[in-house]
Amino acid sequence: MIDAQQLLLFIAAGWLLNLTPGPDVLYIVTRALQNGLRAGLVAGLGIAAGCLVHVGAAAVGVGALLAASSTAFTLLKWLGAAYLLWLGLRLLRARGDGALAGVVRETAGHAAVPVALKEVFLGGFWTNVLNPKVAIFFLAFVPQFIAPGAGNKALAFVLLGVLFTVNAIPVNGLWALAAAWLVRRVGAVQRGMHWLDRVAGLLFIGFGVRLALTDAPAV
Repeated sequence: MIDAQQLLLFIAAGWLLNLTPGPDVLYIVTRALQNGLRAGLVAGLGIAAGCLVHVGAAAVGVGALLAASSTAFTLLKWLGAAYLLWLGLRLLRARGDGALAGVVRETAGHAAVPVALKEVFLGGFWTNVLNPKVAIFFLAFVPQFIAPGAGNKALAFVLLGVLFTVNAIPVNGLWALAAAWLVRRVGAVQRGMHWLDRVAGLLFIGFGVRLALTDAPAV
């Protein structure tokens, strides 16, 4: 389905995306700071569960769409390439992660508040499921790593999507563990995010160009 080099690239790109702060990371850090480390870890698991919903929906929907016509593939290809290019340019233009720094400042010095872990899990789940950008990312990113000759492309999509989600769990856990460190080093966070955004931006621009040059259906 995918050679070792491509698999390593897929894993590295997934880790880089999960390290780049967005709504999911903000939710994890907020819960960890407000409700303690356990809540932050559970929030990360809820977000991972939400990703699986996007993976399943995308695998079924894209498989059916591409089976319908080659025109559908061409349309999906250009929409996906445009999204990845937009994502890359947005990251290149970002000036550090002000949203993350703001969350850290607001919660610094506050004592942890007890909360039901089920509530935290569901909050993470719905934070991810209701974010349309996650679905768009899976549609644009995962198909590039599926060989055109793969016998069951929908299954290949699901397997790669599950791998992406499983690999995100330790990254989410690291964000929860890092919450206390972030409180004391907001300035360092902003500088680190500045460079991380740029590396991720260049990577996703490259994926966008690669997708635009794809000739054969990849899902």
